[in-house]
Amino acid sequence: MKYGNEIMNKDPVFRISPRSRETHPNPEEPEEEDEDVQAERVQAANTLTTPNLTEEPVITASCLHKEYYEAKKSCFSTRKKKIAIRNVSFCVKKGAVLGLLGHNGAGKSTSIKMITGYTKPCAGVVVLQDSRTSVRQQHDNSLKFLGYCPQENSLWPKLTMKEHLELYAAVKGLGKEDAALSISRLVEALKLQEQLKVPVKTLSEGIKRKLCFVLSILGNPSVVLLDEPFTGMDPEGQQQMWQILQATVKNKERGALLTTHYMSEAEAVCDRVAIMVSGTLRTRCIGSIQHLKNKFGKDYLLEIKMKEPTQVKALHTEILKLFPQAARQERYSSFMAYKLPVEDVHPLSRAFFKLEAVKQTFNLEEYSFSQATLEQNQTCYSSPTWSILGLKLLVQPVVSESQLKESA
Repeated sequence: MKYGNEIMNKDPVFRISPRSRETHPNPEEPEEEDEDVQAERVQAANTLTTPNLTEEPVITASCLHKEYYEAKKSCFSTRKKKIAIRNVSFCVKKGAVLGLLGHNGAGKSTSIKMITGYTKPCAGVVVLQDSRTSVRQQHDNSLKFLGYCPQENSLWPKLTMKEHLELYAAVKGLGKEDAALSISRLVEALKLQEQLKVPVKTLSEGIKRKLCFVLSILGNPSVVLLDEPFTGMDPEGQQQMWQILQATVKNKERGALLTTHYMSEAEAVCDRVAIMVSGTLRTRCIGSIQHLKNKFGKDYLLEIKMKEPTQVKALHTEILKLFPQAARQERYSSFMAYKLPVEDVHPLSRAFFKLEAVKQTFNLEEYSFSQATLEQNQTCYSSPTWSILGLKLLVQPVVSESQLKESA
């Protein structure tokens, strides 16, 4: 806890540690960068060197690099070097949420920990808000402008939820009346009234996650860092937290960095997304949701449900005749899915005209077109999917044959 002195590094919650500002050149030069990733790196570098910017980001990470040695498997083995983060640069603007998307081990949590100062980068620099000071040199007011929801629930098991909230409010400098008002609003928004006086150790994991989220945004910090905050939440709880995060950040003088495995979460709350793979921002993978959709979601998916599975072979031949570049993605007893390039589909009216004739000929139950989205899917492998940039992307129908008839 902090009482006017340095923050305690070993504290289970207030884990932001003071470090001296030491910058080291990055040992590697960026390679094979797309214009989006390169522009982000240049913007981050310019932010650090240009004084009096009219719109300075709340978070600037420039060429972050982190490597460490793995533990020895035996006393005779050598320690292998592992690169966790490689030349990662990004900016989080005021009033915006940036999402770091990637699988386990992609470097998302390491990036967050370097921004908090809990982990020291081997190279690169992080600047929070407009202080022009690396977070490795923490100021006395760091707890007031920084909110952090770690991946694990860092809570005191014997304290109640109310005691957690009051303690955090006091540490963040809120007055008694302001603290009571802020706590009551957040508790009501997340429907936590019944758990206020219950010891944390008896709460469910979902409620604990809600509490950690509330603690991170309590006091309206300028910088909010959320490391997989929605993990284990039910759909209703997710929706509540998404709405609160948007209300906290949108059109405000604050910003948030969010890590997640799921594009659905990023699409719900993030203004921009950076996809991380093996400690890097994967080539061509940073920008707004719509920008990434326009860049990678240009193919269509044709899904066909048949009444007579015995006609699969003949139907396949007919689809290839109508759409020469069609590539079959899935096939089940009465279901077939094809990926169709844009040039085979447009205009959509002609494509539907062809499929109407196919439906009549083969007595199809239904068909639909789907435009590729950036929805990441790691578990529903039975759904029609294909890989883009190493991620499994789920396609969702945008218009079906039955919907087209209803609108006609």
